[in-house]
Amino acid sequence: MFGRNFLFSAGALATSLVAACGGELEITGSGGSASSTDSSSSTDSTDSTSSTSTGGFGGSTSSTGGSGGSVGDVTPPVILFTAPPALATNVPLNVNLSATFDEAMDPSTLTDNTVLVTQGASAIAGTVASAGTVVTFDPTLALVPNTEYTATVTTGATDVAGNALAAPYTWTFQTGTTAALGPAVVNLGTASNFVVLAKSGITTIPQSVLTGNIGVSPIDSTAMTGFSFTLASSGTFATSTQIIGNAYAADYASPTPSNLTVAVGNMETAYLDAAGRTTPDFVELGSGEIGGLTLVPGLYKWGTGVLITTDLTLAGGPNDVWIFQIGGGITQASDVTVLLSGGALPKNIFWQSAGAVALDAGAHLEGIVLAQTQISLATHASANGRLLSQTAVTLDQATVTQPTP
Repeated sequence: MFGRNFLFSAGALATSLVAACGGELEITGSGGSASSTDSSSSTDSTDSTSSTSTGGFGGSTSSTGGSGGSVGDVTPPVILFTAPPALATNVPLNVNLSATFDEAMDPSTLTDNTVLVTQGASAIAGTVASAGTVVTFDPTLALVPNTEYTATVTTGATDVAGNALAAPYTWTFQTGTTAALGPAVVNLGTASNFVVLAKSGITTIPQSVLTGNIGVSPIDSTAMTGFSFTLASSGTFATSTQIIGNAYAADYASPTPSNLTVAVGNMETAYLDAAGRTTPDFVELGSGEIGGLTLVPGLYKWGTGVLITTDLTLAGGPNDVWIFQIGGGITQASDVTVLLSGGALPKNIFWQSAGAVALDAGAHLEGIVLAQTQISLATHASANGRLLSQTAVTLDQATVTQPTP
């Protein structure tokens, strides 16, 4: 297939995601066009059945998804996030489309009859695949340059309880002139609403500067320390002078707990996606020492840890992708910088680390960190990207800035 995963994230595309500019994270449902909003929905992350079908406009359909819904669930599912997003421009010609729902979907209802891509009146052939809350569409052929396309998820799509979308969901995007290099991007789902997300705690030694939302779950708000929070009157989030955005915790008022459950589940799925990519382009490069190198887009794999002891450069275009599969941890030496050249963007760089990630004092990293264990930034270390930890994140007067969508 020519498609590359851009990914949408399950839930509600009409997310008042103000992570980028520091506003409240409020996930609301959407049915119809990408600019409309509707009611919110429940979350179900069960995922076990699979189906295969062909038809529609000639593409094959394979899917794996959820079974069993919430007892008494009568709430329609909603789309939280799409990739490419509505009205996106300069989209790679080999893009894979995706959408993320706010709950597990019935995979038998996500087919090439309910997930459609068109160019004018012409249907685009492709493969539809689904897993849990995410559905993807992989075009059979590369898309045409400088062309507008329309993607639609119809009301034939239902959640595992049989509830259909309230209305068809449609969005458009415009292609650019080039295909992207490297692997498909990793779908972060609603974890992309956070600059720092952790399961067991976030600690800061003031003053850190975090641009974007932070969140913890299933641990409660007492595990976010050093921030001197002020709880909002709604009880759904808190603020801090160290955060250009909001803080969310599992013990805050509804709908925060369920939103965090979805985000953490998406984070874990993203980690498994990145770790499970096959056919790496580079294996055991530099025996794990990659300082001083210039790395092109691709899939990199190490069975042990990675050291960055001198400046590292990632060279590629704005749509190119890097995935680093690291069997151990990541250690970046003091005052060492990861540099980007050629227009490369941190949102397309994924550091999947099975071990601890440690940025020493003054170090600077670019990209999304998907860590199975702890992430720590020492004094005045910084990152342009996201810190997504399945345990804890510790910050010592650190700066973390979420990437531009």
